[in-house]
Amino acid sequence: MKVAILLYPGTWSERDFAHAFGLLGIEHEIVWHADADLHGFDAAIVPGGFSYGDHLRAGAIAKLSPATRELRRAAADGMPILGSCNGFQILCEAGLLPGALVRNTHLEFRCDWVRMRVESEETPFTRGLGGELLRMPIAHGEGCWVADEDTLLRVESSGQVALRYVDERGTATPEANPNGSTANIAGLRNEAGNVLGLMPHPERCVEDLLGGTDGRRMLEGLGARTVIPA
Repeated sequence: MKVAILLYPGTWSERDFAHAFGLLGIEHEIVWHADADLHGFDAAIVPGGFSYGDHLRAGAIAKLSPATRELRRAAADGMPILGSCNGFQILCEAGLLPGALVRNTHLEFRCDWVRMRVESEETPFTRGLGGELLRMPIAHGEGCWVADEDTLLRVESSGQVALRYVDERGTATPEANPNGSTANIAGLRNEAGNVLGLMPHPERCVEDLLGGTDGRRMLEGLGARTVIPA
């Protein structure tokens, strides 16, 4: 298993992912967006940060990058792809995931820990974690997932909601929702199950020293799991 960690101008979580994969013993390489060629890699990560300074809106310019064109090709070929925070925003802007991420409803940047319930196991990153409650950190100002009613109905009925914000009892309450995201949605998968986007940062909770290891449970799947067939 060899993982490509894409680096866009303004990205800053690429080294956190590299550290996490190093701990897990998973081969990885940070790849500059303009030189992106995912042939020879088995999976790709779109890390968090502020690609292109979030000008226009988060992910709007990054979706035009050569790296994003390569992501579309790789996704169509079934490559496992994970986008965290700004990576989730880029995947939505690029059309690889439905809906969009907009300004938090309270208009505040939130840096905190949240809980999520795993709603779908149909990704290489959540396989075997169905129904589990995961605790991970967030750091974003535009994490409110929105979509029209038809899209919301489709993602709910097709099982594309992968992660949902919940409280310590596993209940999806308004208080557990850190950004006003529609239906408490914290993460989505594509229909095929090989692309996953989420606002929390799994790469920041892979060792006890950082306050938790639930992110490790998600990332280590790349070392043992294969792509879920469409």
